Amino acid sequence: MSISTIESSLILHGIKVNRQQFIHQLIQVFLVGCMIGLTRTVLPGLASTEFGLAQQQFVLLTTFVVVFGLVKASMNLFAGRLSDRFGRRPVLISGWLVAIPIPFLLYWAPNWYWIVAATVFLGLNQGLSWSMALNSKLDLAKTSQRGLVNGLNEFSGYAAVGIAGLVAASLAVSLGAREALFIMALGVLLVGLLLAVFYVEETKSWSDEHDKQAKILQGQSVIPSQQHVRTFKALFAFASYQSKPLMALNQAGLVEKFVDALIWILLPIYLLAQDLSLVEASAIITIYGVVWGGSQLITGPLSDKVGRKGLIVGGMWVCGLGSYALIHTNTVLGWSIEAAMIGIGMAMLYPTLGAAVADNSLAHERASLLGIYRFWRDFGYAIGALLMGLVAQYTGQIESAFVLVAISMMLSGLLVLVWLPNSKSTNN
Repeated sequence: MSISTIESSLILHGIKVNRQQFIHQLIQVFLVGCMIGLTRTVLPGLASTEFGLAQQQFVLLTTFVVVFGLVKASMNLFAGRLSDRFGRRPVLISGWLVAIPIPFLLYWAPNWYWIVAATVFLGLNQGLSWSMALNSKLDLAKTSQRGLVNGLNEFSGYAAVGIAGLVAASLAVSLGAREALFIMALGVLLVGLLLAVFYVEETKSWSDEHDKQAKILQGQSVIPSQQHVRTFKALFAFASYQSKPLMALNQAGLVEKFVDALIWILLPIYLLAQDLSLVEASAIITIYGVVWGGSQLITGPLSDKVGRKGLIVGGMWVCGLGSYALIHTNTVLGWSIEAAMIGIGMAMLYPTLGAAVADNSLAHERASLLGIYRFWRDFGYAIGALLMGLVAQYTGQIESAFVLVAISMMLSGLLVLVWLPNSKSTNN
């Protein structure tokens, strides 16, 4: 028996059999989610109180999310390719190393541009570390568990986003905004880096085994052949404008980030303008994040059973309606219900989009195609934030940004309905 055959026999796919490493990867996503969550509510509040951004300076206010989206999207584009070449673990660790300046920039920032600089490093951290934690879990799991994997991944990450936002807002009230951001960011950073260095294992061999099994099922040779290896340029073209299913998924990923950008930048400003306290506004936003995260434990595996398309389209439309409803409400209870509604919509579409991309990818190209999808998805932060800022600035009304998001989500869902075939998980 050859050494490669012996190694292959030791590799078993499945969440249960790899549960220890799977849990470590979930913890990584939770901590990465905390890094972005601690900026929710607190940073938009700082924009006015400490950096003198008037409520009507919408374009300048959105700059930190525009920059975050551009950086994270770029990292997503290359992180998958880098992990295919160098492995998942080195890319994960590098994501934590580039996050080191974040707490210090937030604490010592003399002007808004330091905050924008901090979000550059935040985008690097998110693009590298979050991407690798997801790819590693997909490596370890069975192909029939992709929806469940995405559900668990996004539950861990976005529940952390909501929880960290509320904790940061509470600490900001008692300690001060800068002190709260510094303590939380530094603590999360150190824990994430140490756990990645000492407890996370490399999972690329599990991905290679997925590829071998898929080729055997398809009657192909398991020996790599150059004719089956597409360049990254070819993969990008295929995913972006040649494959209608991937085009549908990529545009939906881009547009759904309009909702998250709205919640991140403008909803805190809108709620604070309605005379809510920082903690009250943060609690409403936390409902969105926690419902989004928790519901994915249901919607992720559900998509493995009933298919992806209906959940994606329904989720897009639910989010659109919820975004529009926010500006026609004037009670904390109403805003809380609508935040939960948007969270449910995001839970329907978010893990399902990633699982659907994996369905339409060969195993040896999956990390790269998921990276391309995440590039377009997180590019939506930049496009959405900029468009919302411009619309709100031009009209002089923050409510116009909510209408823009609602219309965009409805139209994007319609494209998915037309372009994406009905499918469940595959064995690729």
